[in-house]
Amino acid sequence: MENITKIWLGPLPEDSPYVKPFRMYYVQNGVEKNWDLLKVHDSVAIVLFNTTRQKLVLVRQFRPAVYHGVIASEEGGFDKVDLKAFPPSIGVTLELCAGIVDKSMSWQEIAREEVLEECGYDVPVERIEQVMVYRSGVGSSGAKQAMYYCEVTDADKAHGGGGVDDELIEVVELSLEEAKRMVQQGAVNNSPPSCLMGLMWFFANKAPPSA
Repeated sequence: MENITKIWLGPLPEDSPYVKPFRMYYVQNGVEKNWDLLKVHDSVAIVLFNTTRQKLVLVRQFRPAVYHGVIASEEGGFDKVDLKAFPPSIGVTLELCAGIVDKSMSWQEIAREEVLEECGYDVPVERIEQVMVYRSGVGSSGAKQAMYYCEVTDADKAHGGGGVDDELIEVVELSLEEAKRMVQQGAVNNSPPSCLMGLMWFFANKAPPSA
């Protein structure tokens, strides 16, 4: 995952299937304004709890945007990257199982597919429970994300997970105590808000009484 030997930036191709930048103009209170936006895919995220092991199942992966964000914050630029000073590990995140909505399937079916591809659990769609729907990236994309919850067991394990095609995803099992530490006051995480919100929702609504 962290075997990255070269990093550089380039212009965004106009035919990118994932990101399309544009500027929106509008008049508010009689004043003409504009805002730079990104059109991105909507997405799903799934809080997974293995009841056999009493573990929360997350995924670990390298996120170029996080790596760029860390360097841009510390260095103020991204010209020449010193991989010794800024190892790829700083761009590795811990997240909920998730995926973009880019298929002609129900969102629950897409969530089920992501659980199988990324984490290796084969569960019927009826066990994918919707938690909430909200907007992510409200300052740049406003994309919709639906969060789901699914309880799995060791018997549901079909394979080791890890994603498809050229994805490099590591399945991570967290004890309830480890997950709690991620959302305690003062915690510092390389995790997106949806992951932390999902963990807090789990502890408020689904965690075993002893947790």
